[in-house]
Amino acid sequence: MTAGICSQFGTGEKYMEIKNKSKILIADDSEMNRSILLDMLEEEYEIVEAENGAEAVAVLRQMGTEIALVLLDIVMPELDGFGVLDMMNQYHWIEDIPVIIISAESSSTYLERAFELGVTDYISRPFDNLIVQRRVTNTILLYAKQKRLFDMVADQIMEKEKQSTLMIDILSHIVEFRNGESGLHTLHIHTITELLLKRLGQMSDKYQFSHQEISVISTASALHDIGKIAIPSEILNKPGKLTNEEYEIMKTHSAVGDSMLEQLPFYQNEDLVKAARQICRWHHERYDGRGYPDGLKGDEIPIAAQIVALADVYDALTSERAYKKAFTHEKAIEMITNGECGVFSPELLGCFRDVADEIQAEFASGAGRADISMKEVRNITGEILHRKELTTSDRTLRLLEHERAKYRFFASMSNEIQFEYTIDPSMITLTDWGAERLGVKEIIMDPLNDEDALRIIDRDSLTSLGKLLRNTTPENPVIKYNCQLHVNGEFRWYQIICRATWSMDEPSEYLGAIGKAVDVHTEHTRMTDLERVASHDGLTGLLNRSKAEQMIRDRLLNNPGGNYALFIIDLDYFKNANDQYGHIFGDHVLKYLAEKLRQSVRGGDIVARVGGDEFLIFLEYRREAFESSVDRIFHHLEGEYEGFQMSVSMGIAKAVGKASDYETLFHCADQALYAAKRAGRGRYKFYDDSMMHTLSEISPIDCDSEREER
Repeated sequence: MTAGICSQFGTGEKYMEIKNKSKILIADDSEMNRSILLDMLEEEYEIVEAENGAEAVAVLRQMGTEIALVLLDIVMPELDGFGVLDMMNQYHWIEDIPVIIISAESSSTYLERAFELGVTDYISRPFDNLIVQRRVTNTILLYAKQKRLFDMVADQIMEKEKQSTLMIDILSHIVEFRNGESGLHTLHIHTITELLLKRLGQMSDKYQFSHQEISVISTASALHDIGKIAIPSEILNKPGKLTNEEYEIMKTHSAVGDSMLEQLPFYQNEDLVKAARQICRWHHERYDGRGYPDGLKGDEIPIAAQIVALADVYDALTSERAYKKAFTHEKAIEMITNGECGVFSPELLGCFRDVADEIQAEFASGAGRADISMKEVRNITGEILHRKELTTSDRTLRLLEHERAKYRFFASMSNEIQFEYTIDPSMITLTDWGAERLGVKEIIMDPLNDEDALRIIDRDSLTSLGKLLRNTTPENPVIKYNCQLHVNGEFRWYQIICRATWSMDEPSEYLGAIGKAVDVHTEHTRMTDLERVASHDGLTGLLNRSKAEQMIRDRLLNNPGGNYALFIIDLDYFKNANDQYGHIFGDHVLKYLAEKLRQSVRGGDIVARVGGDEFLIFLEYRREAFESSVDRIFHHLEGEYEGFQMSVSMGIAKAVGKASDYETLFHCADQALYAAKRAGRGRYKFYDDSMMHTLSEISPIDCDSEREER
């Protein structure tokens, strides 16, 4: 690829004149054609040349909107003009860079396809100097005029947004001044809200926010505490803990803020007011339904209010207030994700963890300002200008682009390298994430002879993969192939899964394939993690009841003659812990007991959370040491956790003989547990024959008739 006519000039005035000229990209495989066009246009424009479609795409990728116009031939090697137009549509370059087709090909089929792909005009060969200059000039001027219109609308919106943001900032600053909070609180809430909205839109199909919606909600977040204007200052700035009566007064600020906005004489139908009312009223609701003022639960709470609630909690933790010192960023993240500061949507917490570092970086750099950026305004302007012009085809293209973005995201999350292969031209197109992962360009032409491709996968594997694809049929198009790929400096085993693409003609013609390469080791690790989630209790990390039951059945079946014992442990007075200290404290108590249980048994023993505050131990024992082992386990579980006295009741059943089964063993231990609780709790009992009548119709088990009490 030549660098264009800039290389023909040295420094000085002539170079400065050329530097300020509009750039035109001429993409044509004929050097003669490029030279003719160069002679016609070089006096008025700076020319960049490409001798094939692949080079043209490379120039556009590098220079972007520096290119004012593309003069594009259709018939070119490596990548033809239609391929270039496909790439320009895929990356949205066609929206900002006009394209004029230059070709001797004048068939209606060619021209129709070219215009469908977004070209602006057509110039046939042989070239007429006047026509070329006039059409090039008219096209560049037309796009420049559209850009000026776009910028003018953007400037107007920018000014309006600045004024609106300024008034809201002043109002929220008044509230913060009364509340003794930092003047940065509103700006921080705005920044966090914006980051969470964007991340949530990337992660969830349920929430798709336009740039305008993100701007409206982020701006409205500044009004979340306006109701505090009505709270007496002695309550608002009290350094100590509020009394119950004072707390009830403080809680009214959310409904008061909503009421203030509701009483506005105008603007009730404005999106900003609607969003602000939701945020004011419901930013203290909790995902578990224990918030105020209306006790909304789960997705009953508008997502804008959920996001502002999370942002408000984080900034409150990391800011110094009259009644508390500031926590560090890391401590605040830990407290929020551990559920110590309210209950939030798991999906929203995932977004919060993803943007946590970005939040800290924004605050550290002082960038957490609520001012709307020109980039945001341009995005909003684009939506406004194009909203009424969307046709069915535009909508389809938008949906397709959304699907592409979604698949790129899923690929990065699942460590998949996704690609598309065409045989004419012979070309592999990778997703941007896949290309970055492999360290190659996104388009690989003629992969069997490309150095980058052969560095990643050897020629034999590539040839074998091609043969497998060609041997597919339209009815059975999917193949799997395992081979080694060279990724990040090492060879790793990947499974390549491809679906061959076939034409709709009769007979069908093989066109290429779409596929993905999956890291075999990573996939195995991911499945292992999924299996762990399915088999373990989410709070304590112990086995869940279902998995424990399966493992106990297997042991009883595979070794029916073993000496086994099943313990059921109940945490005494656990309800008191929840009532006196709250459910978060109760969760910590359960995790503490779970860790004590792990420490009490051997590596091969089974420990599980049965549900609530009940746990299970299943172990094989030696007869002579069994009673002392039970006593040791029981006393190890006693103690104190942060002022709460730990006490447990235990029921134990021993399985002896080949007739042992899980249901009967569990029921025996359960009856022994309730016998211990009826006897006063804080003790353990072995199942004996006196409890037999409680077994109802369950078959008897050969249990030792022993009994021991604490």
